[in-house]
Amino acid sequence: MHLSGCRAVITGPAKGMGAAITRAVAEAGANLVLAGRDTDAIAPVAAEMRALGRQAEIVACDVTRAEDVTALAASAEAGGAVDILITVAGGRGPLGKTGVETTEAEFEEILRLNTTAIFLLMRAFAPGMIERGGGRIVNIGGTFGLRGRAGRAAYSASKWGMRGLTKSFALELGPHNINVNSVCPGMVEGPRFDTVCAELAARLGISVEEARRRHAEDYAMRRVSTADDVAHAVVFLASDKARQITGQDLAVDGGWVI
Repeated sequence: MHLSGCRAVITGPAKGMGAAITRAVAEAGANLVLAGRDTDAIAPVAAEMRALGRQAEIVACDVTRAEDVTALAASAEAGGAVDILITVAGGRGPLGKTGVETTEAEFEEILRLNTTAIFLLMRAFAPGMIERGGGRIVNIGGTFGLRGRAGRAAYSASKWGMRGLTKSFALELGPHNINVNSVCPGMVEGPRFDTVCAELAARLGISVEEARRRHAEDYAMRRVSTADDVAHAVVFLASDKARQITGQDLAVDGGWVI
């Protein structure tokens, strides 16, 4: 699964899963345009990618702002054709709140970040891919967009909406040789999972280790995914190995949603 000679735009590349995806895409041979609000956080990742021999341009971009996304596309394409768009940037929304308890502002904020931003990004980059006769788009969803979840109404709605956008764009862009898919991680090892386990442990009066074990038991594989597990799936869908796959949701969750 090589991406040699490709140019990839990645949003949210600085931390955790985003950094792992960025590294995997670079190791597969692609040059990079790394976009996000906190450019200082992106700088060390970009430096690491340059040390691998890849180009790594940094562009400041708030993906929820249409004007920023338009400027990102213009800047990225001025440096060369964009072959791959990977939309990692997103948020988790309110935790542990029922739909009744969720405020309108909380609901709209997470939809703006997890759904509208994906629309803005695909809308901005699709014309260039159409003009060149091909491309790959990989959106990062989540398993709560495949299966409802009590206490996560806003987040779940945002990821279900992202899946709808992915499928609609896949149908519209398929005739132009553009694949559009989503990778849907379950829980992923890292600081966010550590926080979830600590919160569960405090709520149930159990140890953090026990909380981690209970999470793992929910999965067929009896283990929690790593950021690299997600990154490998992204590289596959961005490569020619997935040339005949589009409009699909690839769950990387150790068998939680089955």
